[in-house]
Amino acid sequence: MKMTLRWYGKEADPIPLEYIRQIPGVTGVVTALMDMPAGTLWPWERIAERKRQVEEAGLEMKVIESVNVHEDIKLGLPSRDEYIENYRKTVQRLGQAGVEVICYNFMPVFDWTRTDLASVRPDGATALAYRQDLVDVIRDPQEFADKIEKNVQGFEMAGWEPERMSEVRRLFGLYKGVSHDDLFEHLGYFLNAVMPVCEAYGVSMALHPDDPPWDIFGLPRIITGRESLERVLALADTPCNGLTLCAGSLGADPGNDLPALIREFGGRKRIHFAHIRNVKHCGPRHFEETAHYSDDGSLDLYEIIKAYGDVAYEGYVRPDHGRMIFGETGRAGYGLYDRALGASYINGLWEAVTKNDKGKEKIL
Repeated sequence: MKMTLRWYGKEADPIPLEYIRQIPGVTGVVTALMDMPAGTLWPWERIAERKRQVEEAGLEMKVIESVNVHEDIKLGLPSRDEYIENYRKTVQRLGQAGVEVICYNFMPVFDWTRTDLASVRPDGATALAYRQDLVDVIRDPQEFADKIEKNVQGFEMAGWEPERMSEVRRLFGLYKGVSHDDLFEHLGYFLNAVMPVCEAYGVSMALHPDDPPWDIFGLPRIITGRESLERVLALADTPCNGLTLCAGSLGADPGNDLPALIREFGGRKRIHFAHIRNVKHCGPRHFEETAHYSDDGSLDLYEIIKAYGDVAYEGYVRPDHGRMIFGETGRAGYGLYDRALGASYINGLWEAVTKNDKGKEKIL
């Protein structure tokens, strides 16, 4: 298990790389060129400069999150081939820069969605939260997008880029009549076009589950549990087609058995990236994010880490969203302090699990 932390870049992230370097066990950052609109070709000079910044800080740049997929690709429009070609060339350049994994998603219009970016928890910390009943009373998705935009505290949210949010109504019109099966078909078209480049340059695509894992505003969400994960892997039967196993996203649905999913897909070496965090189930389709510590939420982090140990996971991992604690302000879900605590907690569990397994081997 290789521990990383997400970093948005010097211009977009208030947390300097030298602080990340001081978190025990963190060896790299997961980053992206946040200002590059979906569908554009990433310039080699920008990629090389980001790599230089990261490596000069004593860290690695092996995972990119995300190279956003243009909506025309998801919609299956004739223009998609132009955007796919740009994606292929971007994958090639990232592979040449030493990137091994690209985390991406295939969520229509909205990326990860929350109804509250600063829900106050019992200990006074604030965290991201979601309540379906609040979404259900908002008839206009543009109203929802505008409400979220007003509460981002000056930081652009990944997946909520201005060029996308400015055309929510138009995009919703285009998605009318697009079914779950249509979206899977369009994903398969995209993957089969990109996989040859991935294989040639040693890059694995790691699809992130939909967050939360159910339909929103009538938009089809297709990456929601075991059957859909299996279906994704069947779209392109190559090791380069894999998953980002996000415990928080899939864990928002109590019906998903996270340790079982890890053992199944990790055992087949198809988990290329892991997001690890905790959530607390507060009611039907109502959850809030918590500290990583198991007793603070509804997920058993020990069992999740043990499952990764059972499949001898050697890939990249990061603590996912964190609370805002100790008076910190910044990008919602991406403060330094709680993610540092999360990384340390995960590393502690990993050490215990792996050393315990070695002890069992000696006894046998």
